[in-house]
Amino acid sequence: MKVKNVFATKWGIIGVGAFIGMIAPMLQKLGNPGNMGICVACFERDIAGAIGFHQAAVVQYMRPEIIGFVLGALIAAYLFREFKPRVGSTPIVRFFLGVFAMIGALAFLGCPWRALLRLAGGDLNAILGLLGLGFGIWIGTLFLKKGYTLGRSNATRAAAGWLLPLMLVLFFVLMLIYPQVQDEPKSGVLFYSIKGPGSMHAPVVISLLIGLAIGFFAQRSRFCTMGALRDMILFKQMHLFSGIVALVIFAFLMNLILGQFKAGFTGQPVAHNLHIWNFAGMSLAGLCFALAGGCPGRQLFLSGEGDGDAAVFVLGMIVGAGFAHNFGTASSPDGLGPHGIAGLVAGLLFCLFIGFTMMKKNA
Repeated sequence: MKVKNVFATKWGIIGVGAFIGMIAPMLQKLGNPGNMGICVACFERDIAGAIGFHQAAVVQYMRPEIIGFVLGALIAAYLFREFKPRVGSTPIVRFFLGVFAMIGALAFLGCPWRALLRLAGGDLNAILGLLGLGFGIWIGTLFLKKGYTLGRSNATRAAAGWLLPLMLVLFFVLMLIYPQVQDEPKSGVLFYSIKGPGSMHAPVVISLLIGLAIGFFAQRSRFCTMGALRDMILFKQMHLFSGIVALVIFAFLMNLILGQFKAGFTGQPVAHNLHIWNFAGMSLAGLCFALAGGCPGRQLFLSGEGDGDAAVFVLGMIVGAGFAHNFGTASSPDGLGPHGIAGLVAGLLFCLFIGFTMMKKNA
């Protein structure tokens, strides 16, 4: 008899959102950057810096949370017989959607998860980011209604589904072989920030264990911020959305308990208050997530299930982080990067091109 997946129920998704909302501020208290207990985009950017894809010295660290997300989802998928290696027909498109999703996210300075956590921490700039996220996803739903598709995924060999998890295991092994040395920017083959957000992190073991737990529960619940907004817009369904509401409420309460809540637009950690570009950055990111079929967290969890399409998107985001810093499109607390506008325009044009050319002809 098939066991009911309690995490996929209404109260299950609310419970997972509440768990993430409580854990993220605790990670911040334990050392992660302000209003960044968890940020998939920022943490993937730090990983890109750790392996030398960019040389922005303040954002280089091998974040165990990301590794835990994928491995936790992998464990859940195997335990419940949902590890199904598969690949699609348009990997290059998914790769560039990942690249431009990262460019948009780094213009705002955060992924959807961090936008919610920034709001829960009192950063009112997150309001513009969340409005932009919703706007980008809404545009994506228009393409979906017109028949947009990247094609079906097909079953493949198990080894293909293992590649991204194995890559992240290798990254963690490298971190154990070459641990951070105090006041040294490089240890063996890995780079480490000695100041800035990259130098701020919770203990490695705690970060990994929390990542594993979130990956496990999120895989079971299908937790996805993009999916929540898409389902609400397209189908008027509030199931997934209830999870992100729970995340915000419990993160807000936890921030109050820990004394981490500070309301305002200015003086917020790792944030800028250029409202137009906060909106535009997350609009681009939201559109990329909608066209790719999932937010960056969901892409990691799908990668743990053996989804090669999601793995390609994840790799695109990591490469995109390197591109964003090497070519000056990423923002900083001082404002938009010197080529940030060009990056956002290029990303929007790419998404519109893909959206219009990837529709079914009979739609």
